[in-house]
Amino acid sequence: MTVGSGPSPLLSVSDLSVAFRQGAETNLAVDRVSFDIHAGETVALVGESGSGKSVSALSILRLLPYPAASHPSGAIHFKGTELLGASDREMRAVRGNEISMIFQEPMTSLNPLHSVERQIAEILKVHRGMSDTKARERVLELLTQVGIREPGTRLASYPHQLSGGQRQRVMIAMTLANEPDLLIADEPTTALDVTVQAQILKLLKDLQNQRGMAMLFITHDLGIVRKIADRVCVMTDGRIVEQGPVADIFDRPQHPYTQHLLAAEPKGTPPVHDETKPIVVEARDLKVWFPIKRGLLRRTVDHIKAVDGVDVTVREGQTLGIVGESGSGKTTLGLAILRMISSTGRISFKGTEIDAYSWKDMRPLRADMQIVFQDPFGALSPRMSVADIVGEGLKVHFPTISEAERDRRVAMALEEVGLDATTRFRYPHEFSGGQRQRISIARALVLEPKFVMLDEPTSALDMSVQAQVVDLLRDLQKRHGLAYLFISHDLKVVRALANDVIVMRNGKVVEAGLAAEVFDRPKTDYTQALMAAAFRLETAPEGVVSE
Repeated sequence: MTVGSGPSPLLSVSDLSVAFRQGAETNLAVDRVSFDIHAGETVALVGESGSGKSVSALSILRLLPYPAASHPSGAIHFKGTELLGASDREMRAVRGNEISMIFQEPMTSLNPLHSVERQIAEILKVHRGMSDTKARERVLELLTQVGIREPGTRLASYPHQLSGGQRQRVMIAMTLANEPDLLIADEPTTALDVTVQAQILKLLKDLQNQRGMAMLFITHDLGIVRKIADRVCVMTDGRIVEQGPVADIFDRPQHPYTQHLLAAEPKGTPPVHDETKPIVVEARDLKVWFPIKRGLLRRTVDHIKAVDGVDVTVREGQTLGIVGESGSGKTTLGLAILRMISSTGRISFKGTEIDAYSWKDMRPLRADMQIVFQDPFGALSPRMSVADIVGEGLKVHFPTISEAERDRRVAMALEEVGLDATTRFRYPHEFSGGQRQRISIARALVLEPKFVMLDEPTSALDMSVQAQVVDLLRDLQKRHGLAYLFISHDLKVVRALANDVIVMRNGKVVEAGLAAEVFDRPKTDYTQALMAAAFRLETAPEGVVSE
């Protein structure tokens, strides 16, 4: 059948509102939302964090924390049955059988104590009453369908023994076990590398075509929407402000918020490559090898070569981008350069060799070598005020300055990153993700460093906030002549910031050079696969990226 052409929709959400009660207060999270999904159709629910996307989706399966959550208005009809008024028994028959859901983070969705076979087989035994033998056969069939190679060897594996892409494939196998008519995918690719993301998207589309399944795809990434969806609903502040076919929304957006989202991709020009600039950090033949010990005497039988003979040069006012998939050695390389972990090879900082420095020897240099971490939620102590967080480094490295001077510098650093200095007495939970990352940047800048390692600083942020942080980092670099080591698997962000790029895989450099050369004319198959996945959302060439 033609997508969306059925006489009646498979799922119809009408005038849905969701309110949460906390004490005497009630907050409206979703406000009169309506949309339909027909058999075989993919509808994307798009918006930034807090827009109400996931709350709307969880309402369909009645998975919200009732009675704290309530529905002041609305109805949800699935195959003609009203779900909001359905009994618990009726909902158990729908969940997993007719409607399944893939969650954003497979590591927290899978049981760490159960094997892959047990987790998938449990669904088949509970919902279909299968025997152990029949369930195992079906598990192998499902793992094959979702692209797990040699599935028989993975049956006894636990989630921590799988890569991110493999864990997400296992989650997909679980959701498809009972051949649902509707699949709800809540940010299923956000935590994945670009090549794995492209593979998962193609897998979902192929499985949908094979089964005639409908899909509700929740994301904040419009690039994914263009690839996978038939229709789009754009959400902000709990409301759907625009909906329609993908081509109409992308080519002729009507609402200012939709236009804002489409314009939010990181842009701008990175620094011009300049070899006359003084070298701030240099590493030659850097290696980080972790021993593998076995036997009764724990003898070293081999090594995990996390970083294997890498050369790095970062100049004043320049940005070196380090790209590659998870496990390629990017962060390990950065930590080794900062002497946060042991390594071999030569490392120099501003002309002084520091590779033999002890932890104590490094302490005077720490103010000049700072880090901004990936997760703005986990990087800030919830028990400290923003003033204490940003000022902590000043207490350590400049203990003789007065309290008034320290407070002045903290206020200046916050204003420099675009935050109101009067908010410095608040705590991290009172700020958004983008604001927290600005606080992290202020914490690094207050010490006036020469070199900053940025470890995936935008990956946890919405697209529009990513663009703001990229603009901020570029502005700060120009103002202070900062040298950046920018680590990321998001090549669009790297392209907007870095003038030089190193591509890593399995601890080695597979390609390096000027960013424009690497992005526009990649030489190796692996780099070509990364670029194709990041900028065209195509699958990687066969054999380049394996699961």
